[in-house]
Amino acid sequence: MTEPTVGKDQQHPLYNRDRPLIDILLAQEATDYNLAELARLRMRYQGFPGARDIQKDLDKVLQQWGLTEIELFEKTRKIHDLGGIYKSRGKKDEQDWN
Repeated sequence: MTEPTVGKDQQHPLYNRDRPLIDILLAQEATDYNLAELARLRMRYQGFPGARDIQKDLDKVLQQWGLTEIELFEKTRKIHDLGGIYKSRGKKDEQDWN
């Protein structure tokens, strides 16, 4: 009998770009921009089979800011409805969830 294949954690292709952003979020407060970044990163890593440290730290940021994921997404929907959250940061106004 063969042993079942156990899923191996994967390295997310954007891990090295996202890790420093998450470290910044851990050290900062919940501004509109930071809320938008946290929501974007939570969407990106949600259900991803790996990057466990990032997922854990995203949970930690939510906890530090006293928010549930539902509250975070409600707030960021309002922020995005107003528009332009990324334009002032020199980013293209694009949806970068994955």
